[in-house]
Amino acid sequence: MYAIIKTCGRQYKVTPNDEIFVEWLHQDEGTEVKIQEVLAVNNDKELIFSPEQLTGVSVMAQVLKNGKAKKITVFTYKAKKNQKRKLGHRQLYTKLKIVAINGV
Repeated sequence: MYAIIKTCGRQYKVTPNDEIFVEWLHQDEGTEVKIQEVLAVNNDKELIFSPEQLTGVSVMAQVLKNGKAKKITVFTYKAKKNQKRKLGHRQLYTKLKIVAINGV
């Protein structure tokens, strides 16, 4: 059994006991998160992707960790103009463990 969910503008294919990294959610570690936006569900018999059939389907996940990804360095320059800029960025993330797919 798997489900395709949408969170933070991205889509993920998840099964129970999966651990995924999503963009930072405003949740504390150890809390349960209910993801309502389920796009499709496969229950080992058929693939369900009709919005009418997915009205009561949700995915329960547990927040394992909040953190920052590795730092990336962005360096831009224009040749022969003595113009350069160096920036760094660390993306915030939340690590989720999928507990169950409900309503199937």
